Amino acid sequence: MPTELTPTADPRRSLATQAAGIDRTKAIADAQYLDFTMLPATSTDAGDAWTTRGQNAVVHHVAARRPGTVVDTVFESETVLILTDAGAAVDVTWEGTTGALAGHGVAVLPPGAVRIDNTGTADLTLLVRSDEPGWAERASNAAAFAEPSPRVAPAEPWPAPPGPEQVRFYKADEHPLEQGRFGRIFRSRSFMVNLLAAHDGPRPADKLSPHHHDDFEQYSLATHGHYTHHIRTPWVTDRNHWKADEHVGVGSPSLTVIPPPTVHTSEADGPGENRLIDIFCPPRADFSAKPGWVRNAEDFPA
Repeated sequence: MPTELTPTADPRRSLATQAAGIDRTKAIADAQYLDFTMLPATSTDAGDAWTTRGQNAVVHHVAARRPGTVVDTVFESETVLILTDAGAAVDVTWEGTTGALAGHGVAVLPPGAVRIDNTGTADLTLLVRSDEPGWAERASNAAAFAEPSPRVAPAEPWPAPPGPEQVRFYKADEHPLEQGRFGRIFRSRSFMVNLLAAHDGPRPADKLSPHHHDDFEQYSLATHGHYTHHIRTPWVTDRNHWKADEHVGVGSPSLTVIPPPTVHTSEADGPGENRLIDIFCPPRADFSAKPGWVRNAEDFPA
């Protein structure tokens, strides 16, 4: 049975949401509902792959079902690899040095020559900055971001980690879920990844958590089960840009890009295990300010 925590007040309720310098008269971007079970896939050495994006990040998801190379290239910026399930495993070679990660977890890779080889039987997700040359235009929804939204803050990199550059691996089972901490949060210079608790069966309808973000996108990666994303777009001064509430169901794997400042909540409604991974680019300052929430805070300064 998937891990579940005792329902309590949502830890996010104590967070500030107000941001300065946002022009609230501008039109609000559309949410992106990208159900990979419905989108054409690209065949790769390691399995079927889908490339999608938000304003600041590209999400490259691979249904890794056979041994093979996921990526072999030189990156100008940091990347993050997510292993979405216990059956996932990879060999990661960075600048000629190879390390391995097996099971649900996260790897942070500095810029440089990167080769990722699949050795497991579960899905992998690679996070790439949208300003990385050659990546944004690959996205199946690239046209939605032809004009950047002025409501989304730019993804300025956070401080560099101390010491020499190296690949850093984080296994989920070494960071158990704890009451009072929201999921399992890992930070890098450009990304924040939250490995959330699974829901066993549907989420209770009276325990949803509608909230909003003033100036950053949320990328919700559904890795198991089925979700309905409920999104409400606030009114702006121009009624031509008003939108009806959305209640959109997606399977797994899928990616939903939630634009600011929409009110949103995700409702697990499939039988069995339902699991989300939340992704942010750049990292969230509010989560980072909560003592103990970021599991690798010593590796990546705020």
